[in-house]
Amino acid sequence: MYKNLVASSNIKMRSTPEKLWRVLTDPEKIKEYLFGTKVQTDWKVGSQILFQGEYDGQQYTDKGNVTERKVNELLKYDYWSGFSGLEDKPENYSLVTYRIEKLNDNEVKFTWHQQGFSSETGQKHTEEGLKGMLKKIKELAEK
Repeated sequence: MYKNLVASSNIKMRSTPEKLWRVLTDPEKIKEYLFGTKVQTDWKVGSQILFQGEYDGQQYTDKGNVTERKVNELLKYDYWSGFSGLEDKPENYSLVTYRIEKLNDNEVKFTWHQQGFSSETGQKHTEEGLKGMLKKIKELAEK
């Protein structure tokens, strides 16, 4: 695991922290912006998160654990993917952070940050998907 590899991006949108939080944590909305992934969790600190879906014809179940949560502001979880090729053990988990910053009454900035990848290829794959994912999150939060 290369803990120094990072994929990070942010986007401004006309929304509220509350509405954006719902988009980021509602399983039906997540499925829309996370490429059809089904997510199961209660988003409480210490709870497990399961990510299930299909990618290039291959079924997957990735997982993580909620490590920090400040409703409408911050969500952090560790994350392991079977696609990483690494064994499912704590040192092979990356850290994902969602940060919501209120800019004014109807504008927020959302930052998505992931640190730790099994390879530069994995990092590049995530970076490539980020632009479309953030665009979809913005679309859902501005509805």
